[in-house]
Amino acid sequence: MPAVSRIDPRSVFSPEEWNCLTSRSSLRSLWLVAHARGTIAAAIALATLWPNPLTWLVAVMIVGTRQLGLAILMHEAAHGGLHPNRAINEWIGQWLCAVPIGADLASYRSYHLQHHRYTQQMEDPDLSLSAPFPITKESFTRKAIRDLTGQTFVKQRLPLFLSLFRPNSGDEEVTHESFVSSGADKMARFLFVNALIFGLFWLFGAGIWFCGVWVIAMATWLSLVTRIRNIAEHACTSTGEDPFSHARTTLANPFERLLIAPYWVNYHAEHHLFMYLPCYRLPEAHRLLVEKGLIKRMEVRPGYLDVMRLATSR
Repeated sequence: MPAVSRIDPRSVFSPEEWNCLTSRSSLRSLWLVAHARGTIAAAIALATLWPNPLTWLVAVMIVGTRQLGLAILMHEAAHGGLHPNRAINEWIGQWLCAVPIGADLASYRSYHLQHHRYTQQMEDPDLSLSAPFPITKESFTRKAIRDLTGQTFVKQRLPLFLSLFRPNSGDEEVTHESFVSSGADKMARFLFVNALIFGLFWLFGAGIWFCGVWVIAMATWLSLVTRIRNIAEHACTSTGEDPFSHARTTLANPFERLLIAPYWVNYHAEHHLFMYLPCYRLPEAHRLLVEKGLIKRMEVRPGYLDVMRLATSR
């Protein structure tokens, strides 16, 4: 099947609008990486200084969402968006964003660009994530329980851990359900970096919080919000020829941006239409598309609850 059609931005935006949308700020991109890691540190500090079930739960949810945020910033690096210097872009995207959460920038980029080329077509590697929808509420509840009890995490990560003790088959891939990369070398990097993170926690007398917040968040909340993000982006969208309808934008409120959709990941339709726009320019792209009346061709929902109602309407 041929690749999906691309929209010429010159047919949508004026030269001045397009120049504004495509302008990049390395400082702003690096600030986002620092923000993700700083928010994680602040959430864990909250649980450490005022240890009780409520602060622990809040910390786990915030950290899990910012772990997703690191995946989103890895995605930004996959599009060359963190820094104009390729070496710096690759290093930050790999070692500060991808490796701590078990991903690999190069593997993800290859997989992800195929998703852009064949969005919602048979060759789309992410089609299996959207094709089953809508599903029943009971089916989603079972999936959410598996996420929040760590079963999804174990299912995804245990085979990768065991690959450390088997000969390298050379068969490496990015799983469709998440951004996690297979391969013994990638798993070894993930474990090494997380051992360093644990060492830093331990030096500051908070080693238990590495397991109690960072690991628990990765094993539970990260799995759930990654699933919700995957559903919101393409489930129950069109598989037709119009590229405006292949992805969904969800108008997330501040609470949803804090706990589900960091760093403008909710503007997914705009990202697919103009995939090299910096993530922080996507709200402005959305505003311009509304002004030009093109939003009528797009799948836009008022919030994640509305999306989940649609996705579980079977």
